[in-house]
Amino acid sequence: MERLELTILRNLVYNEDYSRKVIPFIQPEYFEQRSERVVFEEIVQFIIKYNSAITKEALGIEIENRTDLTETDVKDIREICASLNDSVAEKQWLLDTTEKWCRDRAIYLALMESIHIADGNDGNKNRDAIPGILSDALAVSFDNNIGHDYLQNYEERYEFYHRKEDKIEFDLEYFNKITKGGLPNKTLNIALAGTGVGKSLFMCHVASSALLQGRNVLYITLEMAEERIAERIDANLLNVPIQQLVDLPRSTFENKVTSLSKKTQGTLIIKEYPTASAHSGHFKALLNELALKKSFRPDIIFIDYLNICASSRHKPNGSANSYSYIKSIAEELRGLAVEFRVPIVSATQTTRSGYGNSDVELTDTSESFGLPATADLMFALISTEELEGLGQIMVKQLKNRYNDPTVFKRFVVGIDRAKMRLYDVEQSAQKDILDSGQQSEYNDEDQKPKKSFEGFKF
Repeated sequence: MERLELTILRNLVYNEDYSRKVIPFIQPEYFEQRSERVVFEEIVQFIIKYNSAITKEALGIEIENRTDLTETDVKDIREICASLNDSVAEKQWLLDTTEKWCRDRAIYLALMESIHIADGNDGNKNRDAIPGILSDALAVSFDNNIGHDYLQNYEERYEFYHRKEDKIEFDLEYFNKITKGGLPNKTLNIALAGTGVGKSLFMCHVASSALLQGRNVLYITLEMAEERIAERIDANLLNVPIQQLVDLPRSTFENKVTSLSKKTQGTLIIKEYPTASAHSGHFKALLNELALKKSFRPDIIFIDYLNICASSRHKPNGSANSYSYIKSIAEELRGLAVEFRVPIVSATQTTRSGYGNSDVELTDTSESFGLPATADLMFALISTEELEGLGQIMVKQLKNRYNDPTVFKRFVVGIDRAKMRLYDVEQSAQKDILDSGQQSEYNDEDQKPKKSFEGFKF
């Protein structure tokens, strides 16, 4: 059987498309045998110099002109050149196999270099360099994307505009409207509210909804115990007031959970961390551990909540001010969402002045205005005595990268705190909320909604 290295060298000579794709990623030291390394170097030098694929004859001449080769080297290289033929391997298989070979060789060489450094045999590097060396080796991949050519890549752009994006849908009509169908991957979405208004309730409800859609859900809590989060989700999904869960007979509880498991193919994992002790690095390790031990990869992640996470870049009591510290946490969480290709949903507190405000603004974000600068979607959850009496909670858009935030800027949803649920209200309830989005739905001047919440700013 032909060695993979010879297959690579042969296709570098006879497959120009392949050679242009892989040469930027193959290092000469990946080849164990000196003869193969010399052949690779000559092929690359010819392509760079003449911008054309090398022929077998030209390769032979270039090698014969080298003066740094021993007789054994020349003999081995001649055998390699003699074995080269124009049989081209299947394109995708060859690319995938070459990429794996490059990664395996990079990891092997990185391990050898790390051992060399650990033994104190490298005068230029110390042990602190080892994690970076291994990280670079693990990151080896064939990524040929060097940018979007605006004029040349218009077809890709057109397809992107018409591609149906995979989103996590809400079971709430107006949230789907403002997000154009749900939460996209690689995004950070933030609910802003005062203490006791419903941040955790909102996240538990959306987590429950995602589970019923057959999605894999990871709920990370730094505020409440795992059991307390599970209790809220039980109230939501089992349709039992939270105070009555303790009174359910074991058989009834078991039957309800069993019935629920038959309705979904999804999985919900709840993980608790001590307050202010965990950061994006811990979350990344958790995700890798879940993938390894349980073959679990989430479709959406909830983090309850952002302000009580730690930063992987700043110490809590270090020199960083609250603006930089909270902004760093937000950036790290959004980076985690991008890396694992999932939407992340979290929450933040209002300031003291915004706690009793009936019309929360972005400036009411607690501790750092850098948080809304990083979020893709940010909205306030507002509760007043009047709304509580109606069994409703108001949602106000503060920032929206998915849609025009002035459309349906304010709307209300029903809230059942006993069962930890949110639900759509009658359209007549929305008529009392005056904003540009709702106004556009009414053609008759007489049917335009009237102001009822005089305390709100418009």
